[in-house]
Amino acid sequence: MVILHVKHGDASQFLYETSTSTSIQQLLEEILNIYNGRLKVYRVMAEMEELAKHGTFLPPDMLGLTDEQVEELKLRDDQGERCKPSGYIENKDPIGRRNGYQPPIKMQDLIKTTIEEVKNKISKTLVERNQCLTEAVVQEGKGFGFDP
Repeated sequence: MVILHVKHGDASQFLYETSTSTSIQQLLEEILNIYNGRLKVYRVMAEMEELAKHGTFLPPDMLGLTDEQVEELKLRDDQGERCKPSGYIENKDPIGRRNGYQPPIKMQDLIKTTIEEVKNKISKTLVERNQCLTEAVVQEGKGFGFDP
């Protein structure tokens, strides 16, 4: 067995264990799946953090509009109104991408705990602990109702 240390520039990304009989093409495909999968998981986790702070996305026709523009154009977020979490907290999104219906504290804590668990499974700190990353672990991280 061989352990490869995958880096981006000088920054360690992950360790990958393979055998000497693995073809370069197969090895490249497996490493790229892990590398790109980690990036996708981190993007999903970033969106989950925003979900915990500001609620769900606004409809495409309302994204980035000010409250005055929404009123002037008589636009409504019907889906957001139907999907308000019970006990929500109003927290307006300064960017104007989300509806501002922040989930209750318990739900926020659950989202944050899930984010931390997933990030720890694919973290760069695995290199320091000499733990190899596998495609299965990255696929598990992508398994939150999302398979890009």
